[in-house]
Amino acid sequence: MAGNYDIFIIGGGAAGTSAALTCLNRGKTVAVAANPPETESLYKAEAVTNYPGLPSLTGKELSLLFRRQLEESGAELISGRALSVLPMGGSFGVAVENDFYTARAVILAAGITREKLYLGEAELLGKGVSYCATCDGMLYRGKTVAVVGGGEEARRDGDFLESIGCKVLRFEENGPYEILGEARARALVYKGEEHPVDGVFIIKDTVSVSRLVPGLAYENGGIVTDRRMATPVPGVFAAGDCTGKPYQLAKAVGEGNMAALSAVKYLDQLGKKG
Repeated sequence: MAGNYDIFIIGGGAAGTSAALTCLNRGKTVAVAANPPETESLYKAEAVTNYPGLPSLTGKELSLLFRRQLEESGAELISGRALSVLPMGGSFGVAVENDFYTARAVILAAGITREKLYLGEAELLGKGVSYCATCDGMLYRGKTVAVVGGGEEARRDGDFLESIGCKVLRFEENGPYEILGEARARALVYKGEEHPVDGVFIIKDTVSVSRLVPGLAYENGGIVTDRRMATPVPGVFAAGDCTGKPYQLAKAVGEGNMAALSAVKYLDQLGKKG
């Protein structure tokens, strides 16, 4: 167990930073799982001209400003991809890479995953398809695996798998790919060629929010919330781009604040009942 917190926030962009600051101001312990700022959509914006009080800044400047504020806030900043959120009867278990955390409430502020799922990815997740080599690699010692992804993390994971005795097939292109199998993954198809494998490791910057928490509802590509930013799962709130359009900075910051206030109220009410 890596740590226990009042509130765990997935995403360190505008919505996640706003949520973290508000939670901390209300006296809660907070952890934030975040990828590097350069992976964020905001970071890539040429200019942001409609955010009050901060005129004429580039997206990169704003992203780095938010990250510095988050780093100095007192929140526990965890670098890595959140892989799953599991309800545990009054609390939640959050897997980030190969570490496991617990929290009494969760705020999803993970932005949007623009990549489409590969054919067979969802159906075979946990059945030969994994997002984390250090988590599941030992299951494939001496076997043939595919690593799909072109970034530094994909190269690192491929090296790790080779170091434990796997035969690694590396695919750095964007695809398209198809994963074949019924009870287990058995092959990866790329450009019409079928590659027999025992496992497929897909390395992306983020795991789609649709795979993170069981029981969420979706509409028009976003997580369904009420006006308090509460999802249908008690104790789970959502804010920012992952709740749908418009994908605007002001919306993300406002929703992050509202989600935090709602999460704090939820925990305070739990405390009174206890």
